Amino acid sequence: MEPPGARAPRLLLLALLLGAHPGVQAAMQVSVAPLVEVMRGETVTLDCTPLGDYSQYQLKWFLADRSGTRHLLAEAQVQGSEVQARVHASRGRSPPYQLQGQGHLVLVEAQVKDERDYVCVVTAGAAGTAEATAKLQVFAKPETTDVSPNLGTLSVMDDSAQEIATCHSRNGNPAPQIKWYRNGQPLQVPMEVNSNSYMTSRTVREASGLQSLTSTLYLRVHKEDRDARFHCSAHYRLPRGQHGHLDSQAFGLTLHYPTEHVQFWVDSASTTEGWVREGDSVQLVCRGDGNPTPEFTFYRLQGQEEKTLSTNLHGNFTLEAVQRNQSGTYGCRALDYDAAEEAELSQTLGLRVAYLDPIELSSKEELTVTLGSSVTVTCSVQGRPAPALRWTKDAAPLADGPTLSLSSITFSSAGTYVCEAYTPTVPLLSRTRALKLLVEGVPELMPEKIQPQSGGSWREGDEVRLVCSARGYPEPKFIWSEKGESSTEPVPGGQGWVRSSLTLKLTSAMSQRGVFCEASNPHGSPPPAPLRPCCIV
Repeated sequence: MEPPGARAPRLLLLALLLGAHPGVQAAMQVSVAPLVEVMRGETVTLDCTPLGDYSQYQLKWFLADRSGTRHLLAEAQVQGSEVQARVHASRGRSPPYQLQGQGHLVLVEAQVKDERDYVCVVTAGAAGTAEATAKLQVFAKPETTDVSPNLGTLSVMDDSAQEIATCHSRNGNPAPQIKWYRNGQPLQVPMEVNSNSYMTSRTVREASGLQSLTSTLYLRVHKEDRDARFHCSAHYRLPRGQHGHLDSQAFGLTLHYPTEHVQFWVDSASTTEGWVREGDSVQLVCRGDGNPTPEFTFYRLQGQEEKTLSTNLHGNFTLEAVQRNQSGTYGCRALDYDAAEEAELSQTLGLRVAYLDPIELSSKEELTVTLGSSVTVTCSVQGRPAPALRWTKDAAPLADGPTLSLSSITFSSAGTYVCEAYTPTVPLLSRTRALKLLVEGVPELMPEKIQPQSGGSWREGDEVRLVCSARGYPEPKFIWSEKGESSTEPVPGGQGWVRSSLTLKLTSAMSQRGVFCEASNPHGSPPPAPLRPCCIV
């Protein structure tokens, strides 16, 4: 028997002789893609091609399990253009494996459990045997990214990291990476537990082979986080080096933080430059920057003493129909036992109530003066802040100030004068007082017209309407020199004018002597005014 050690040199020598012989074929090689990537549910084809011109060879596909054991899946005998293919076992796969062409292994509807090493072995007679392995990787985009925030109240006074939220990414492959964000910016959170920030992760492989990932974020919260928006995002890989991500909905936190500052102000529709109008309802508003809202106490300073007005949680106190004697200093204090010693928990403000008393006139509200005379009337008012005064007539301004002075009074001076008191700093606060001025004297007479117009001539017996007007106080009475149907009425917008009309039938005598209109009152009468219908034919 030949010793075992003597055989190795002979085999090596045989290999060298074969390699040096020009008629011997080189060692066989096969071409297989070492890594094949596919999306879950797609069909994938594993190609195995001998490198060289072989008219006859045998091709086998094996599935290598995780222990390294190979399981024959399919084989093909190739002779020229003829191929005899056979699938040996699908090992429970549905749909089963397929062998197409000259030994292409086809997997329909790729699943995560198809992620294995597939070994192609080719034997070609004297050329020998060659094999190559294709690693199949199946990708699955996660279905959703959900977040479950902590719905409790987190205290900023806690000096350790607290649970913020848990993020769930379901049914992906490979397992995604979960990242956390604050106001759109990524958080650099370690996996190691510490007092400031960390996160924990757990991956579960589902029965389908897909992977679900859970990540829980822990942070030490601060007051600045009260308005922050957090979210998580699952970052996943895709074939050919592509990437994607799925974001959760954003969420906020409910924080407990002590009050540091208090704001106190007056909220009233009539507030102008710190004034409120007497009679209005005035709301005092107090707000703190702590959460939960502290209890607020409203008070009024009277001398050195505080008079408590109200204590409540909503931070509002209303003075109904505020009066001038309620002007003064008011305060608000927040009661927060968690606040720091240096916190500003109390504020005061000055409430100034603007008012106007009724206007007083230096004369009666109805004043009678003589035609041609002069008159001076003043108005006065008490108010705070100091009001301004002005006089108007028929909405037209006359004079600024308390004094109305009229000289050389005419009947046109008669009418209603208004003294207005107003406060420029409180536009909605004003008062008015009216003065009615009556001017007495001999009436002023004015003949007006003859109706209808005749183009210069009438016929005897024509009926005409004669009109004349007068003004004065007391109101004048009219007398006509002819008899007829007469009436008297005020002239609309006529500044004290009254109008008398006479309807009669014309005669030649009237045309010659005219018709006279006379107006009189207790002060006398002016010369009669003639109306002369001419040219009676």
